[in-house]
Amino acid sequence: MSPRENTLSETTALENVSRRNFLQSMFSVGAFVLCIGQSPVLARAAGNASLTSSLTPGSDLSVDAATFHPGVYLGIVPDGTVLIVAHRTEMGNGVRTSLPRILADELDADWSRVKVIQGDGDEKYGSQDTDGSHSVREFFDAMREAGATARLMLIRAAAQQWGVPEEQCVADPPHTVTHKASSRKLGYGELAAGAAKLPVPKKEELKLKAPQEWRYIGKPAPGYDVSEVCAGKPLYGMDVRVDGMLYAAIAHPPVLGGKVRSVDDSATLKVIGVKKTVPIAPFTAPHAFQPLGGVAVIADNTFAAFKGRDRLKVDWDHGANASYNSTGYKKELQQTARKPGKVVHTIGDPDAEFGKGGKVIEAEYFAPHLAHASMEPPVAVADVRDDKITVWAPTQNPVGVREEVAKALGRKKEDVTCHVTFLGGGFGRKSKPDYAVEAALLSKNTGKPVKVIWSREDDIKFDYFHSVAAMYIKAAIDEKGMPKAWLQRSVFPPISSTFDKTAVYGSAGEMSLGWDAIPFAVPNFRSENGAAVNHVRIGWLRSVANIYHAFAVQSFANELAYAANRDPYDYLLALIGSGQIVNGPKPAPPDMAQKYPYDTARLRHVAELAATMANWGKKNPGNGWGIGIAAHRSFLSYVATVVEVEVDQGGTVRIPSVYTAVDAGIVANPEMVRQQFEGAAAFGTSIARTGEITATGGVIDQSNFHDYPVARMNDAPVHVDVQIVQSSAAPAGVGEPGVPPFVPALCNAIYAATGKRVRELPLSRNGFA
Repeated sequence: MSPRENTLSETTALENVSRRNFLQSMFSVGAFVLCIGQSPVLARAAGNASLTSSLTPGSDLSVDAATFHPGVYLGIVPDGTVLIVAHRTEMGNGVRTSLPRILADELDADWSRVKVIQGDGDEKYGSQDTDGSHSVREFFDAMREAGATARLMLIRAAAQQWGVPEEQCVADPPHTVTHKASSRKLGYGELAAGAAKLPVPKKEELKLKAPQEWRYIGKPAPGYDVSEVCAGKPLYGMDVRVDGMLYAAIAHPPVLGGKVRSVDDSATLKVIGVKKTVPIAPFTAPHAFQPLGGVAVIADNTFAAFKGRDRLKVDWDHGANASYNSTGYKKELQQTARKPGKVVHTIGDPDAEFGKGGKVIEAEYFAPHLAHASMEPPVAVADVRDDKITVWAPTQNPVGVREEVAKALGRKKEDVTCHVTFLGGGFGRKSKPDYAVEAALLSKNTGKPVKVIWSREDDIKFDYFHSVAAMYIKAAIDEKGMPKAWLQRSVFPPISSTFDKTAVYGSAGEMSLGWDAIPFAVPNFRSENGAAVNHVRIGWLRSVANIYHAFAVQSFANELAYAANRDPYDYLLALIGSGQIVNGPKPAPPDMAQKYPYDTARLRHVAELAATMANWGKKNPGNGWGIGIAAHRSFLSYVATVVEVEVDQGGTVRIPSVYTAVDAGIVANPEMVRQQFEGAAAFGTSIARTGEITATGGVIDQSNFHDYPVARMNDAPVHVDVQIVQSSAAPAGVGEPGVPPFVPALCNAIYAATGKRVRELPLSRNGFA
């Protein structure tokens, strides 16, 4: 199929109006007005102008152009304004606040005089892939050192100007260097030019603050952009507009690996506003971050692009995955889970212990595919020119955008600029840049900037889905009801299938997410992994394999407690023991082992704290009420959650209270940590209640929130209490660790309330609403 054009679109055009602009403009002097003009709120990019300054309206400053910029993250201008680059992606995770405040603390900057600038995709910043809950963990030291470096240079500049020893000068009050003996003061802006002339000190010369000296680290603070977000000012990916921009909607192959046999676009080309149709080549396996292929409809407005796509008549060759059906695939996974698999890790001799006979308890668990379904579906704008390529995208992985766009277009990565907008949610989906590559390919084809917009239906049907998993666990029990031997087997199509078409086993990384080892004092243990072939794109979603692994392990621990006729909380503590260092199948690198040992004493502590918060064992409101607990380590953080439920006779589940205790080491901003764990409770509620993606004939059955619902206000927990353990341990993850223990805690609470065990997610599969 060759690109075809619509001659009608040249005579009549529809101007795009954003929903935000519509709402802001529809009431004027008391009268209803429909405005079809350009919104003043939405930033436009002309030529090669960057939109990054529009992330925070009024900020058009650059660190590199600052009078004093001793590193890539920081600059100071003569009026004293401190510029700090946020090189990670903001999507409600608070990273545009937490990382700059770490730097500002060591700089002794006045936070009210700090401007945060969003960094473009650039390797000079280090890793910019904002997933895996490692932004603060990975850059805590780097931000501190950047701030301390600038502080020392400012102190030296002041000392040099006054002709005094630098030891007599301090950065106090904030944003000022003071000579203690004479009380003379100079502001950072006054010192910027002098500091810029000095050599950058070596790391060994820096004096980092002691924790008791911190101004911002560990102190609660609202998000840097919270006022602007509430006023609708920041730029999201959907807001981007570039002069001369066209719009594209893509008909993707309904089945992974499908191809276009033929297409009739005659009806499409009759839609007013449609310019042309463009074929997109199918991917070459493995699919990785390549576009899925299909047919793109190019138009001068979104409405025409989607309407034109609806009128396409495409004959698809669905390919090998057309045989994929969720019901049959589930049975395959479960059958595999019942057979010996690839050994991941062994402690002691579980086979010998099982061979002795005695009481053995077995259980099977199942969790379905999940979709990311973030508030803002994938969207990107690309402008491909002879000398450069510019992309604007809500991406968690801007360097990945540059790499994949360059690869698809046969260009150098250095030719590609990626401007990062705010994200309307991400959950891991937007670290896969396939949608940005689509925009680049279509811009190259049309010779104009192109905005690719995915609908909600596109987002759900063509996601990189969180993996489906079947798990089998059995334990040999002693006379006290404690496990002498423990075997667990997990089977799921792995994330590595995205990058290796032959991959059928989970990677070491996936196995480490709650499966290769358990935090229980069991003398004989083995974890295994079974093979599974993927039939859809598999990707990482918030907390990844921890979701189904924690569901299985913590649910089974609860089952063992009831089999032993013991209180589930007391039994959980007995399983964890007094504390030990857990080792996986491979020793961790020495620096990681020393910095982040898997210490079950910390897990026990958060379990005790969560139970205390919930007044465990001290209340029992009556029939239909239940309480459950689970504790899990993920992303190097220790989290325990207690959930209370009320279940009526019709099976409707109400969640009046959730109590979560978290030990994430040093916490940069407690307020944002609490928000992450409150959000995790809502996110976990969606997973547990109704989260399920299925396929028939290779085609995803779900399409929007009517058949892939997320938790509404009446579904979500009424009260969420989060307590953060005060710790001097190294910073760990906070964006994802709240999700894994929530789901089993909820299911354990439902069992306590009803006597009905949930071994298969979602709850809607078990008669609960």
